[in-house]
Amino acid sequence: MTEAVLTHTTVLLNEAVDELLKASAGAQGFYVDATFGRGGHSRLILSRLSAQGRLQAFDKDPQAIAEAEQLQDARFAIRHQGFSHLAELPAGSVDGVLMDLGISSPQIDSPERGFSFRFEGPLDMRMDTTRGESVADWLETATVDQITEVVRDYGEERFAFQIAKAIVARRQERGPISTTTDLAQLVADTVKTREPGQNPATRTFQAFRIFINAELEELEQALEASLHVLAPGGRLVVISFHSLEDRIVKQFIAKHSKEVVDRRVPFAKPAKMRLKACGRVRPSETEVRSNPRARSAIMRMAERTEVPA
Repeated sequence: MTEAVLTHTTVLLNEAVDELLKASAGAQGFYVDATFGRGGHSRLILSRLSAQGRLQAFDKDPQAIAEAEQLQDARFAIRHQGFSHLAELPAGSVDGVLMDLGISSPQIDSPERGFSFRFEGPLDMRMDTTRGESVADWLETATVDQITEVVRDYGEERFAFQIAKAIVARRQERGPISTTTDLAQLVADTVKTREPGQNPATRTFQAFRIFINAELEELEQALEASLHVLAPGGRLVVISFHSLEDRIVKQFIAKHSKEVVDRRVPFAKPAKMRLKACGRVRPSETEVRSNPRARSAIMRMAERTEVPA
């Protein structure tokens, strides 16, 4: 495989960094790139920080960590952890948090990672290959009901039950599924109708990836952590790539962007809102033409309004 295949184009690169650095601390602040990936956002942030600015990055992927370690900059530090560990930073110490929730192109395009149905490879899909069970491991023992729930809830797949039955039947007849192409073919044989231009296995692969990495649970934890670590005037910028993620982000910002009245104590002052919603941004037509993987991206922004508890 050529090196060109494994390059990554960062989605909403300039837009995200512009929004992040609108924090009241500006170029002198302390920022977090919660999902380093291949470093596109981090490199641009560092290029725009002053000598006093600092950047902390997180990532679970060992390959991302190796990429981050190439950055020789005293203002930068990387942690080999998921972004829910954001909560370990001191309260009110951060001026901006950026979360780019998309899977990187090198992850998708590396057959050995097992993220894509386009390549023959082990059915792995772990973001952190140093720990946890792979999708293949889980499918060795998962029940029809368990598989159905995952494919239905995380893939929004209407044929979830049929796919789950087929996976378990295949396991009982010929042994467990262990490769990406085996799973893709099984789903294609089971799902007889699909949206034009979409591979029948798209939703199933998405579901298993989200489940095995606990992506939605970690997103919820990281969003809550952002309220703890952001200083007043700090910015929260989140780029999501599918409706399940975006719904969580949208609801989180909406929930904390209004005063809350305790109905049990009607004369008490309402709890102050903790965030100010700052709108959303979609990729331009020009960006989508040059990078089709940007087409589903939505970036939402918010600003911290209250001194953290």
